[in-house]
Amino acid sequence: MKTAKDFLKEAHTHVPRIPVEEGIKKHGSAAVFLDVRDSADIAKSGTIAGAVRVPRGFIEFAADDATPHHHPALKKDAEICLVCGAGGQAALAGKTLKEMGFQNVFNVGGFGDWKKAGGPTED
Repeated sequence: MKTAKDFLKEAHTHVPRIPVEEGIKKHGSAAVFLDVRDSADIAKSGTIAGAVRVPRGFIEFAADDATPHHHPALKKDAEICLVCGAGGQAALAGKTLKEMGFQNVFNVGGFGDWKKAGGPTED
């Protein structure tokens, strides 16, 4: 039987966590920034400027181009930088994306760290 800690440990081995400063440098490039928090959390704090907003519980549908819910920014060859509240949900969503065939997936960590480091934000 696996625990939440087990799932996180496994996700962190598959999805590299990059320093927030590196994520900020990638912002404005072709990288897709993906916020996997619930809409209520994003409404309270804002998100990364231009981020695609897909809750973690919906990631499989938004990432699968065979569903009517596919988000066009989520392409298998895209560089995807994930963010959440603290980094755990981003790691878990990133592992799911990797299992779905996405190759260039990175965990930027928590939005609070992004904001504190001066990364571009929006409401």
